Amino acid sequence: MRSCSVAGRSWLQAEMFPRMVLNIVRPLQRHVSSSCQRGSSTVPESHVRPLPSQVHVVICGGGIVGSSVAYHLSRLGWNDVVLLEQGRLAGGTTRLCGGIVSTVKHISIETQMADYSNKLYQHLAQETGIQTGYMQTGSISLAHTQDRLISLRRLVSRLQVMGISCDIISPKQVAQLHPLVNIHDLVGAMHVPGDAVISPPDVAQALSRVAANNGVKIYEGTSVNHVVVEDGHVTGVETDRGHIECEYFVNCAGQWAYELGLASEQPVTVPLHPCEHFYLVTRPLKQALPHDSPVIMDLDGRIYIRNWQGGVLSGGFEKNPKPIFTEGRNQLEFQSMLEDWDHYEPLLSALLRRMPSLEETEILQLVNCPESFTADMRCIMGESAAVQNYFVLAGMNSSGSSFAGGAGKYLAEWMVHGYPSANLWPVDIKRFGVLQSSRTFLRHRVMEVMPLMYELKVPRWDFQTGRQLRTSPLYDRLDAQGARWMEKHGFERTKHFVPPGKDLLELDKRKTFYKPDWFDIVGAEVTCCKEAVCVIDMSSFTKFELSSSGDQALEILQHLCSNDLDVPVGHIVHTGMLNDRGGYQNDCSVVRLSKRSFFIISPTDQQVHGWSWLKQHIPKDNQLHLEDVTWKYTALNLIGPRAMDVLSELSYVPMTPDHFPSLFCKEMSVGYANGIRVMSMTHTGEPGFMLYIPIEYALHVYNEITNVGQKYGIRNAGYYALRSLRIEKFFAFWGQDLDALSTPLECGREFRVKFDKGIDFIGREALLQQRQKGVCRRFTMFILDDHDMDLDIWPWWGEPIYRNGRYVGMTTSSAYSYTLARHVCLGFVHQYDIDNGAKLVVTPEYVNAGDYEIEIARQRFCAKAKLYPFSSLFTQKRRKDEIELSSFQGK
Repeated sequence: MRSCSVAGRSWLQAEMFPRMVLNIVRPLQRHVSSSCQRGSSTVPESHVRPLPSQVHVVICGGGIVGSSVAYHLSRLGWNDVVLLEQGRLAGGTTRLCGGIVSTVKHISIETQMADYSNKLYQHLAQETGIQTGYMQTGSISLAHTQDRLISLRRLVSRLQVMGISCDIISPKQVAQLHPLVNIHDLVGAMHVPGDAVISPPDVAQALSRVAANNGVKIYEGTSVNHVVVEDGHVTGVETDRGHIECEYFVNCAGQWAYELGLASEQPVTVPLHPCEHFYLVTRPLKQALPHDSPVIMDLDGRIYIRNWQGGVLSGGFEKNPKPIFTEGRNQLEFQSMLEDWDHYEPLLSALLRRMPSLEETEILQLVNCPESFTADMRCIMGESAAVQNYFVLAGMNSSGSSFAGGAGKYLAEWMVHGYPSANLWPVDIKRFGVLQSSRTFLRHRVMEVMPLMYELKVPRWDFQTGRQLRTSPLYDRLDAQGARWMEKHGFERTKHFVPPGKDLLELDKRKTFYKPDWFDIVGAEVTCCKEAVCVIDMSSFTKFELSSSGDQALEILQHLCSNDLDVPVGHIVHTGMLNDRGGYQNDCSVVRLSKRSFFIISPTDQQVHGWSWLKQHIPKDNQLHLEDVTWKYTALNLIGPRAMDVLSELSYVPMTPDHFPSLFCKEMSVGYANGIRVMSMTHTGEPGFMLYIPIEYALHVYNEITNVGQKYGIRNAGYYALRSLRIEKFFAFWGQDLDALSTPLECGREFRVKFDKGIDFIGREALLQQRQKGVCRRFTMFILDDHDMDLDIWPWWGEPIYRNGRYVGMTTSSAYSYTLARHVCLGFVHQYDIDNGAKLVVTPEYVNAGDYEIEIARQRFCAKAKLYPFSSLFTQKRRKDEIELSSFQGK
């Protein structure tokens, strides 16, 4: 770039770069999109029209996201909608974002949203007459290292079966597609021909025009000051121009969404935080870059590069991001934010390394644009747990152009139909709790999130900020014994325990797609679970208590749960809480503590989601009491054949199956502590007990268990061992294998459905219809047959499943089975019509008759499919070469 050849580092000083004007927004209005200029809106000026007094839906935010929601609501027939924008349409982040539409995402639902957006934008100009700047350029993701190339190969495997054309290409092919790219340090790349670029403000204007033509009313220069909530429901909004009654409210306020969420009687947590995001724009190159030049994503260099009117637009995600506006509300529209060339230097250096020929190119300007990032790098959407009919769509993590179309579609479906057409749990706002509402937490977390956008993410990586926030009373004791930690819903959970003499720091640094360094450690924990006894702290599990003065608690649970809860006191029932389509809203264990009280145990990330579902369906009755008691109990899982010996010695009570049958709960004394809820289950299929201990007794009970257990070979274990045990036993977990679209009949759990009890429950009609018609997919267990655990890339999750050479599904969970000495994958098998792709009924015979392969990073491995676990094998220990897997196929 001009003056870039000056010796030393002086060439990076800001004053040496020509700028058109000091104000950043004005040239962007001229060069980004003419429709952003004042007076160019496609809707009438708002000051000439009074606000309506009552509407069905109010949307706050007139960027590309809010416009997409309005567009899709109107398409679904909801036209009594008002879209309010505090400034001008597309006047926020939409005005300044880079406009890259990429399907290269690591989460399937994000890829689906981006793919839909791409197809929508492709025809939007024809539909509206507004030029949207859409150009199908394709994208190239570069790999500097073999690990990065493996990551891209894994992506290619997944994207191809989702119908997205892509492939791995060589460095020479990269140079052919984009001659400016320096390929000397590349080992390969991923090419996605269908990716595109757009002008986001023009797309927002086009979406708004269609919505307006369909009856949506759009008002610019109108701010929402307060969302009115009565009895837990949205009833209206207060604006700076008056009050509007409404039944639904949609928060699409972008970087203002956090503050807007707090502006109601019942605050709505929207855990996002803005950071400064920099990109530069150059003048046209001497030989203008073709308009269809592919977007370059130099992931290891942390930059992206796209064509910009014959020049380039290049930004990135630096290692030291700058959070802004932590103190609260900022300006209505983005005017001028300061350039910071010193801060941008690493990204500029990466750009010049990747495209050295740009050294003599003149820079038009450096843009500093706020972008909102979330606590886990995934966008936020869905209905709030705190307020009914309060929906949120925000936190695009610099991918607003990619997600806006698809996210708006799914949110509109959710509002109109009561549910979306895809599994949105990975982006559901209810995955977050109140703990993520801290501005300090969010500020620190987004400083980690922004660099991670392009960071190589190998399996089982963990966030490092915002840790040790929710801990068990045993945290310090376990940490001192070598516990390695991961975080779930803000709760610290043990992965495994490093034995004395191991290099803890070195072990934590080693990340790989291959056999991990903790393999032998976890193997020893699994062996101990099977041959002796282990203790796992599982305090993070969600725990609710429901009680009533009469039979109300039983009646409501019978309506909510698919299994029969009218069991004797002390019995434990595994059951689903289903939605109207028969899908799992929750998968839980319910203990009948007394005739009128129940203890509900759910996965860790169900704390907000599960609570919301229960509160939504429990009538307001003074005789019913629901309490979240997660924090009241420490949960210890005592797994192994010697668990009964340990507890017998501590309680002076026989713990044999004759005295303590399976799936039973007793309140007992353990050591000096009273009131311990002891349950004969382990969530793994192995023998043992769960102990729910009042937190004040936790340390005492743990000490007693470990002291007495020494003679029985007790040791600590973590969730990696638990994962291996539950997967080899074919146990499905909610949030990983099960979701709101999965039904008990598809998972082989019909025996947990009370069809013959004459009791109506949510989802019953849908299951009866499915039972009559047959299921279109079946949850299946796969054992890899020709996979070398030492040399081959491991399966982790999300690998395509092939039957007789045809794609039939994806894995949902994977783990190494130390018992089978094989990798085990779980996933759903579908059957698609060869001619039209329609889903067909999947029978057990269909599953058993096929020859299967699992594709891992573009390499396929033979696998044996089973609809039932290898239960007969778990009574004895066998070596790998003694197991003839083929003999079990079809049994």
